[in-house]
Amino acid sequence: MTSDAERWNARYRTYSARRPPAPFLLEVADLLPERGRAIDLAGGDGRHAVWLAERGLEVTCCDVSPVGLALAQGHAAAAGVALACVELDLEAGPAPAGPWDLVLCSYFLSRPLLATIAELLAPEGLLVFWHPTRSNLQRNPRPGERFVLEDGELPSLVPGLEPVRYDEGWRANGVHEARLVARRRGSPGAAARVEWRA
Repeated sequence: MTSDAERWNARYRTYSARRPPAPFLLEVADLLPERGRAIDLAGGDGRHAVWLAERGLEVTCCDVSPVGLALAQGHAAAAGVALACVELDLEAGPAPAGPWDLVLCSYFLSRPLLATIAELLAPEGLLVFWHPTRSNLQRNPRPGERFVLEDGELPSLVPGLEPVRYDEGWRANGVHEARLVARRRGSPGAAARVEWRA
């Protein structure tokens, strides 16, 4: 049976050029810290981690694929920024310990991991997360039923975090996603109002 690392290694061997950050990350850029420590969980080839490092953050990219992480290191070197890389199967073990000022995770769903995010974040730290929901299966066969969020489920998966922005819907790329920016609850200056978008 092919392991997750082997599957992702095969995929990343087809990549070469640096990819731009996802549109949602650019949409919420004004909410993100520009100093401090950030981690990109299941960060693959570093498309988001390198961009965060360029903004001034001390960034760690964590992924199961050594091929993806080698690409991330290469893109960071080409951009002239430092990037720490950690090879780790997040399905098998805990995420690297914080405190992190920003935790980023996209298109990787581990409910046990999400339940621990508050423990990883520094006071006022942010989680940025986006992933397909069950509604996506109406138009797209992947990710499969085992790997999607239930519609409306995401906020309940991150105890201890206060949503700053949350929305679900069809995106320009034809995918139905849930998208969340949330702050560690109980921290000074935490947002009291949630921005809801259709």
